[in-house]
Amino acid sequence: MPLHHHRHHHHSAAVAVAVADDDDEAKPRRPYSTFASPRAPTSAFSAAFSTHRLLVLFSVACLLVAAASLAFAFSARAATLQPPPLAAVAEATAKVAFRCGRAEDTLRAFLASSSGNYSSAAEGREREKVLAVVGVHTEIGSAARRAALRATWFPPKPEGIVSLEHGTGLSFRFVVGRTKDKEKMADLQKEVDMYHDFLFVDAEEDTKPPQKMLAFFKAAYDMFDADFYVKADDAIYLRPDRLAALLAKDRLHQRTYIGCMKKGPVVNDPNMKWYESSWELLGNEYFSHASGLLYALSSEVVGSLAATNNDSLRMFDYEDVTIGSWMLAMNVKHEDNRAMCDSACTPTSIAVWDSKKCSNSCNTTEIVKALHNTTLCSKSPTLPPEVEDE
Repeated sequence: MPLHHHRHHHHSAAVAVAVADDDDEAKPRRPYSTFASPRAPTSAFSAAFSTHRLLVLFSVACLLVAAASLAFAFSARAATLQPPPLAAVAEATAKVAFRCGRAEDTLRAFLASSSGNYSSAAEGREREKVLAVVGVHTEIGSAARRAALRATWFPPKPEGIVSLEHGTGLSFRFVVGRTKDKEKMADLQKEVDMYHDFLFVDAEEDTKPPQKMLAFFKAAYDMFDADFYVKADDAIYLRPDRLAALLAKDRLHQRTYIGCMKKGPVVNDPNMKWYESSWELLGNEYFSHASGLLYALSSEVVGSLAATNNDSLRMFDYEDVTIGSWMLAMNVKHEDNRAMCDSACTPTSIAVWDSKKCSNSCNTTEIVKALHNTTLCSKSPTLPPEVEDE
């Protein structure tokens, strides 16, 4: 029995050893060293490696998000620096009024028709908000003058007018009346269809200048919500950027009359130039009033004129004198600015017109083109460096 027991004990031990050997082969052996084996990394190293890889992936994702954000920011800024596309402007124009009675803004009528939402009704539509409406007053037969301006400082295409308005806040139009002469109107309509840059006023072409001017102010006020309403002559060379800088200045007075102020003797001899038929109402000398080449009236002033019955306003023979008389009655602030009537281009000139040289007659179209080809006129900065530094 002891011998049998002994043999059984050894057999059990052998089996136990065999089972232990089988278990050792089934399980990975623990390395004897604390350093990781290349073939069998430790679980701690694996966790560290996985964490490192996640951190790298997260960092790359953050960099991609940051790059996308920067790209979006730059693209958004670039979009704000560019004028809106003409199609977008056309869509917005469909919401504003461009016709009031016989007065019509041909540019916005063209843009509205391009948007597919064409309607001539002003009711329910908004006035377009701008810094100023600049009406370049012209006659139907002055196509050569208009061509000279379009070749120089006046934008020749609707896109250019919209871009200039977007950049300066100034909305430019050629201002004309209508005529019963069908041939003249047909020629003018061809020009309208080509350039779309006219503002027709509710007045006949042969209407006296003061009445035509009042018609312009009423039409412009009905269609535009502007800070200023500007009258310009079609014979001047104009710097729109400098005009915008002048009008954008802060002012204490809501009723403002800006221009080259002047005085002079009243001519009472009908055989002389500049004869004034109502001279007895004026005395020997004119009151201070702006030159008719270029002047601006603030919104409150034009609003009062627009609400006034035409028959209640006195009309003198000349537009500049008539406007000046209205300003005296309305208690406005006269702002004299000589840069609006320079005889030659300067670093600060806004409008150039040589009144002495052209007192009798001159070729204004050639003068405007010559001025535009002068660097000081067309390519000088908006403001001189010493003014910009102030």
